[in-house]
Amino acid sequence: MSTSTATITADSSTTDIVQGFFAAFGSGDLESLLSLFADEVDWDVPGAPSVPWTGRRTSKAELAEFFAVAGQEVAATEEFAVDTVVAQGRTAVALGRFTHVIRRTGKKFSSRFALHVAVADGHITLYHMFEDGHAAAVAFAA
Repeated sequence: MSTSTATITADSSTTDIVQGFFAAFGSGDLESLLSLFADEVDWDVPGAPSVPWTGRRTSKAELAEFFAVAGQEVAATEEFAVDTVVAQGRTAVALGRFTHVIRRTGKKFSSRFALHVAVADGHITLYHMFEDGHAAAVAFAA
């Protein structure tokens, strides 16, 4: 089920918000993406410093930078699938897989992922993405 971010409210379910995130991310709608996040976020994508989208972030300005960098660095997405979303209360975990082609090297980066999200008052307050950090570093290596 695809959820438009226009229907996301403080009363939306955690699953609706996570699905709204993936819909906005997939369409490249930065304004809708940023509207899903609280003003302060506990954001972490662990990984090698050579991978430009890894690291901690807390503000919407930093999130906007993340989405811009990810868009610039990924030349193409050959596969992106969310296999399942499990939600309990204000917490959800999404499991899936992707294959990206990195623009600067032309190398493919494939990984399974787990995304841990927490929601409060209709906004994402915690975003922890776990992907194959080694495969990402290899894809960015010259």
